[in-house]
Amino acid sequence: MKIVYLGSGEFGIQCLNSLADSKHSVEFIVTQPPRQAGRGQKQKPTPVALWAKDHAIPFIETDNVNKPEEIAKIASYQPDLILVIAFGQKIGTELINLPPKGAINIHGSLLPKYRGAAPINWAIINGETETGISIIALAEKMDAGAICAQAKTEINPNETAGQLHDRLAQIAAPLLLKTLNQIADGTAVYTEQDHNKATAAPKLQKKDGFLDFAESAQILRRKILGYWPWPGASASYISKETGKSAQVRIAIADVAESSNPAGLAAGTLDENLNVICGEDALKITKINPSGSALMDFQDFVNGRHTRPGDMFKKIE
Repeated sequence: MKIVYLGSGEFGIQCLNSLADSKHSVEFIVTQPPRQAGRGQKQKPTPVALWAKDHAIPFIETDNVNKPEEIAKIASYQPDLILVIAFGQKIGTELINLPPKGAINIHGSLLPKYRGAAPINWAIINGETETGISIIALAEKMDAGAICAQAKTEINPNETAGQLHDRLAQIAAPLLLKTLNQIADGTAVYTEQDHNKATAAPKLQKKDGFLDFAESAQILRRKILGYWPWPGASASYISKETGKSAQVRIAIADVAESSNPAGLAAGTLDENLNVICGEDALKITKINPSGSALMDFQDFVNGRHTRPGDMFKKIE
């Protein structure tokens, strides 16, 4: 089949690599425009734009794929199917209905659970033990289309959102090829979602990562895993001795049982340098101070002369 690919994020690169080695052909690619990134705020193309350049596939960068001129460009390639993965734009009805084999989307959850922009993060934050990949027909309502394929996987207890993202991207590639073959030969089966069981996975913002240590250590640990590497689970570290504060991101932490016999305030470091929480405590193992590299917590302790009574506070 001739395919037009709509995507921007790293999540679809494994699928693109598999397509490049398959009997199907990616004729044209549509991706988001370059965005400012890094300390220098230089314009950075999407991972998909870079892939298209490397593989000599014609592509456009647009902030609105539904413009008449963009639709005309896509139509000129006479695609059999449109494939959408981590694109970042809503696809209009005209595009959905353009190819004879329709338009499909790959989503990083077991739909109807976790419809939205951040399904991988929210599955970890909410303590799910399994997730997966869903391949669906595009519909006007986001992530609500009929399901034509799914693959399940367990979420590892210490898995970050970044690690799960990469693993799901690997799982998606062979499932996509199998599904494309079924669509091509007319054997694909589409099953309507149970919309009553739909849950939301809204896009994350920087402030979502601001930790509140009045919550339980178990909840905070899930957030730390679910927010890594972005937006990161952030807090202000305050030295009791100097009063100086520094913003940090906590990358890895375990739950340490604590009855808090000293009655320390939430966020305070106890005699074991664990962070007192609303319930139990967090034992930090990896931390990322602002402007520094990710480091072992012990190195942070040594460098900052961290002592019991120092605090981690929610960023206001």
